Amino acid sequence: MARYIGPVCKLCRREGEKLFLKGERCQTEKCAQTRRPYPPGQHGQGRIKLSEYALRLREKQKVRRIYGVMERQFRLYFDRASRMHGGTGEQMLGLLERRLDSAIYRMGYGATRREARQLVKHNHVLVNGRRINIPSYILRVGDKVEIREKSRKVKLVETAIALSAARPTPGWMDVDHGNFAAVIKSVPIREELNEPAIKEQYVVEYYSR
Repeated sequence: MARYIGPVCKLCRREGEKLFLKGERCQTEKCAQTRRPYPPGQHGQGRIKLSEYALRLREKQKVRRIYGVMERQFRLYFDRASRMHGGTGEQMLGLLERRLDSAIYRMGYGATRREARQLVKHNHVLVNGRRINIPSYILRVGDKVEIREKSRKVKLVETAIALSAARPTPGWMDVDHGNFAAVIKSVPIREELNEPAIKEQYVVEYYSR
């Protein structure tokens, strides 16, 4: 599956808020959104009033960039969520959150979702004792996710653990930091999926127009 490989700080500036795509850098004065809080480009500092359509488009782009998925894949998540019971927007966020790379990030073993994706692709992660290297793998309730024993000394993991100490662990997973593992005990709760703030109804309205 394709992925974005361009400058990520530009994405935060385009959406007008921190998307926390660079880990520790986002918490320092070096953050591009802090230093230049306006959209990139020649006319970035101009005053632009967004239309109703543009507001919904920007929200869709923001959610897509937070979770690191391309447009085609994101639309598939929306279509799948629309066939599930409950609110489409909430179900869509639940699917995105239960992606394997996103779960590794929530467990604290990736400073960003991009780093967590790298861990998965490089065969450092086990699901129910089996090696899974598909970042988009959707976890189910009862699944056990863990970092391979040989991979627990990887510098990427050690750095991420130190950075994630102040980050709250979501209530929908039971994390055992001693064994570098977690068990998915429930589907994600909407109130815990607001980092940064997301207006999923705008995404639903964008695709339903």
